[in-house]
Amino acid sequence: MDDPAEDMGVVAFDFDGTLTTRDSFTTFLKWRVSRARYARGMRRLAPAAGAYLFHRNRGRIKAAAVREFLKGVPRAQLEAEARAFAEAFAPRLLRPDALHTWRRWRERRATMVIVTASPDIIVQPFARGLGADHLIGTRLVFDAEDRVAGVIDGRNCRGPEKVLRLQAQFGADIRLRAAYGDTSGDREMLKIADEAGYRVFKDVP
Repeated sequence: MDDPAEDMGVVAFDFDGTLTTRDSFTTFLKWRVSRARYARGMRRLAPAAGAYLFHRNRGRIKAAAVREFLKGVPRAQLEAEARAFAEAFAPRLLRPDALHTWRRWRERRATMVIVTASPDIIVQPFARGLGADHLIGTRLVFDAEDRVAGVIDGRNCRGPEKVLRLQAQFGADIRLRAAYGDTSGDREMLKIADEAGYRVFKDVP
């Protein structure tokens, strides 16, 4: 048994594809509008998707999606929609084996962190339900009227940015007790973990 007084350190989980079976932000955008509105928005995003083939900047295409689908939405409305989405989709999205590992670390009193490229305001209800100690995600800008401005605050939380954000939260010398991810965007985070789990979760709800 672990000593209850022992500091188990920080354990970081990627969200989309690691704790979940698919991208939560895309699923959320599709859920909150009609099929016709989603199809129309995706057609409008076609130039941004084409440009991505050249610049390979996921932050730019994510910002374009935010502008298309969320610009002008009041913060309170978006938070309410995110809560409703989490309540409806958590049983369908969250991987049972990932949840088992999450709970095991929580029982050992590790500091539990979700580090995700998805907007933090969308993932927050999931993080709260899981009992996460911290949520680090891509941030949206809100205007003077507290509505989505249609741009991202800073960098997309992916790749090296995940480590920079962890360092900002826990200090420049942060060493993770464990980290779990499923894409190249998690590589840098996994490198600073004593125990690195890459694509270890396979269960579907």
